[in-house]
Amino acid sequence: MVTDQHDVPESEPREECGVFGVWAPGEDVAKLTYYGLYALQHRGQEAAGISVSDGERIVVFKDLGLVSQVFDEQVLCSLRGHVAVGHCRYSTTGSTTWENAQPTFRNTAIGSGLSLGHNGNLVNTAELLERATAAGIRTQNGATSDSDLLCGLLAAAAADRGIEQAALELLPDVRGAFCLVFADETTLYAARDPHGVRPLVIGRLERGWVVASETAALDIVGASFVREVEPGELLAIDENGLRSARFANPEPKGCVFEYVYLARPDTTIAGRSVHAARVEIGRRLAKESPAEADLVIPVPESGTPAAIGYAQGSEIPYGSGLVKNAYVGRTFIQPSQTIRQLGIRLKLNPLRDVIRGKRLVVVDDSIVRGNTQRALVRMLREAGALEVHVRIASPPVRWPCFYGIDFASRAELVANGLDLDGIRRSIGADSLGYVSLDGLVAASEQPRSRLCMACFDGSYPIELPEAAKIGKHLLEGLEKGVSGSAAPVVPAGYGAEDALQRP
Repeated sequence: MVTDQHDVPESEPREECGVFGVWAPGEDVAKLTYYGLYALQHRGQEAAGISVSDGERIVVFKDLGLVSQVFDEQVLCSLRGHVAVGHCRYSTTGSTTWENAQPTFRNTAIGSGLSLGHNGNLVNTAELLERATAAGIRTQNGATSDSDLLCGLLAAAAADRGIEQAALELLPDVRGAFCLVFADETTLYAARDPHGVRPLVIGRLERGWVVASETAALDIVGASFVREVEPGELLAIDENGLRSARFANPEPKGCVFEYVYLARPDTTIAGRSVHAARVEIGRRLAKESPAEADLVIPVPESGTPAAIGYAQGSEIPYGSGLVKNAYVGRTFIQPSQTIRQLGIRLKLNPLRDVIRGKRLVVVDDSIVRGNTQRALVRMLREAGALEVHVRIASPPVRWPCFYGIDFASRAELVANGLDLDGIRRSIGADSLGYVSLDGLVAASEQPRSRLCMACFDGSYPIELPEAAKIGKHLLEGLEKGVSGSAAPVVPAGYGAEDALQRP
């Protein structure tokens, strides 16, 4: 039996990565980083890694899988030191291989090491690749990511002028979205692109400092929020304290989709609670796209705050009509054809007693290809819903993202080829409504001039070279090679100490 492609649920919008760093003598920095990455797991579920330095050498342990699958007590206890860099990855540049897991590592010509974690997506990778090739820098251990390229360039430049100065000279030439956390044997560094597309924050421990993609990760490890890393800022943290330098003038353009879906609801971005923003989106959505219905239900979990707001704004009762399997995440076991036909039921199942005989408003965060909503509407009707009114807590996604979200290509985006009624008919809903872009911006409480809304309006704040528009996998198929001596990187099954003995 052949399954119609519309029956196969699409992946949700996938963000590139989560980064975490800690400088804290006397603390168990490996475990702090583990819990920080655990809090950031939603930002990347393909691979995870931690590097730790004891002041003399850096050890990296990384592998494919979730944070809890990659690390156990034995591994964490073997990672001893006071400086750590952590990373959880979803790939938008470079394939899903162990080599592309992060932190990526390079040795410098003067014998020091450099480990680096990157959240975002560069748009001038081809230009940087030409620069690296001219300098004789090659990809490390078969890696094909822009992050490895950046690490190589930084390590090469550090040989002459040290990592801090090398970063100040290199980063002005790097274009795109990047939040970097990197370290040598003694110092933790963090940098954020001049537009501040992705979030990055600083926290204070009793005996050290933490840098993380989201404030929620600070909360988990008991760090107090200090401030955001400013766009165009480089931080260095060592025994002398925290230093700040500017490598570019700030031109803030924070990603508005962080408020819609990407960030955890218990995170704060630019002073605005993500949960509060999502509830307010729902309230505005209720005013802009009212519906006559008996019950408002969310598509859990990302649609829940907006559904609460819609219920408040419409005065329609709120209820839980869908149950999400809490243990469905990224898996390396591919479903059979029979299981694949179950589609969305792998993640969501209806509460028939709640749904039967009701006119429903179903609130979700976004529609990309439309496959998920199509399967969901069908499932709710089969469960006995009289009417299904779909409400979306973001405007129509009409443009791809080149700054770290893995949206579909423009040709695959359902809102690119259909008008509102066409999308409604495509997903089979009785009615369909999106929040307006003005409503979304107002709910974020950020000035429109400080937001990137390219996926909604096609206005890209960072100029895109033609190569970036053609594709993101610019490093695929490059000649594989190693510059310098082999890094002490540990594949699954090797202890951290074993890695240092491997050739």
